[in-house]
This record gives sequence, C-alpha cells and structure tokens, in this order.
Amino acid sequence: MQDRIRTLRKTLKISQNEFGKKLGVSNTAISKLENGENSITEQMIKSICREFNVNYLWLTEGEGEMFSDFPETILDELKSEYKLDDLDMRIIRAYLSLDEAERDIFKKYFSQIQTDLEK
Repeated sequence: MQDRIRTLRKTLKISQNEFGKKLGVSNTAISKLENGENSITEQMIKSICREFNVNYLWLTEGEGEMFSDFPETILDELKSEYKLDDLDMRIIRAYLSLDEAERDIFKKYFSQIQTDLEK
C-alpha cells in the first residue's frame, strides 16, 4: 500500500506537504507512510479515498482503477435532477476543489450576498 500511496501522490503531482495538508497530517507523516515506517490506519485509508476520489480496493488491494467515478456519478445525478448547465457544474466543481479555509471565505461572501438580496 505504501507504494500505491506514493504512486497516487505523484500521479496527482503534489508534494508530501500538500498531500498531508489535505489529510490533516504533516509531510513527515506522509513520508513515513510512503517509506513503510508507519502503518496506515483505516481512518487514513478512508480519508485518502474521500479526499482524492481514490478507489478503496485499488488503495488497499491494488485491484481496479486508481480513481473512483463515484463522485462524478453523484454530480451527474445532481445535474440531471436540478437541470444544471455547464456553468453550474463548473461552479460546483470549483467549490469542491477549495480547501476548508477557502470554503469558509466563500460561505461568508455568499451569506452576505444572500442577506443583501433579502433586504
């Protein structure tokens, strides 16, 4: 699994620091995972899968494709159910790609717009 974690990170073209930041751990923790110095917890496995859209079986067993299409399926369902156009989808994808701090800024901005519209 340590090799698959390294492969994933390199496929995403991000540093150990960036990878760890998304998961809430240090680059040292990621380095130790990749080098087999620390074992990976089930919680970390699930975090990696959720954060980077990784196929759980690929990460744990090396089976199947690296990335899961599950989130795209959910987005496709939203697009259909709410009749979203391409701009709507770009907005949703852009929001989902933000980190927590950036989402907080966006939510504050959006809340202010909503308050102004209600006046």
